[in-house]
Amino acid sequence: MSRSSSNGDKKASGRQGGNFRKKSYARGNAPIKKKDEPKAPSDPNVMRLNRYVANSGVCSRRDADIFIKAGSVTVNGKPVTEMGFKVKLTDEVKFDGRLLNPEKREYVLLNKPKDFVTSTKDVYGRRAVSSLISQASKAKLTPIGKMDKTTTGLLLFTNDGEMTKRLTKPKNGLRKIYHVELNKNLRGEDLKKIKEGIMVDDKVVKVDDISFIDNSPKREIGIELRSTRSKIVQRIFETLEYEVVKMDRVVYAGLTKKDLPRGHWRYLTKQEVINLGMIK
Repeated sequence: MSRSSSNGDKKASGRQGGNFRKKSYARGNAPIKKKDEPKAPSDPNVMRLNRYVANSGVCSRRDADIFIKAGSVTVNGKPVTEMGFKVKLTDEVKFDGRLLNPEKREYVLLNKPKDFVTSTKDVYGRRAVSSLISQASKAKLTPIGKMDKTTTGLLLFTNDGEMTKRLTKPKNGLRKIYHVELNKNLRGEDLKKIKEGIMVDDKVVKVDDISFIDNSPKREIGIELRSTRSKIVQRIFETLEYEVVKMDRVVYAGLTKKDLPRGHWRYLTKQEVINLGMIK
């Protein structure tokens, strides 16, 4: 049987003058691929259960799968062991009976400049520190503790409510170091009084250390203390008839201003978060 007859009396190819073409996938003849259907946008109010647990700070997402499989996680009062289970942000999720918050915990350290208030909203229209970290996170971050408008230096922001409670407990007494400038030179006998413990509003205030700043006038002092009393540094010096002209917090709970210019912020490192988490 000839080659032409095997194609139903059609000539085998265009080269032989025929009209029969074998199916070819050479460039230019490839079948047109259909465009993929556009993916529906994901619902921001729904997430996988393991991510929900991990975001709450309990553990990593991988460990969350283990706890879910073990039945340690409940959704709206019912244990869920299904891998890939999705929950709504409005669902009540608990781990070993403890209510979880799915918002990822974030920690931002600001070197606060002068003339910014620490309140989130100010009825007098003054500039708030929240405006300085507005680009740091979409989450609502609040400052831990308060600082006067005129005070500068380290201020920590977070949405971690548990850490905020721990760090503001009076018993914790976090280490803080201030660089203080007075309206006049501090007398040596007054420095000694502060170092030995000074009475402020019928209570003795003890500092960890106080000294003159090297190569600076005697009106510039470094003071380290752990008291959580409001405006305690200013009140210490007011008791001895000095006025605090400038005050800069240079160390807070082991955090420093190194490589952090005034008005700038940075995220805490994982190790710094771990260190703060060890404070009970």
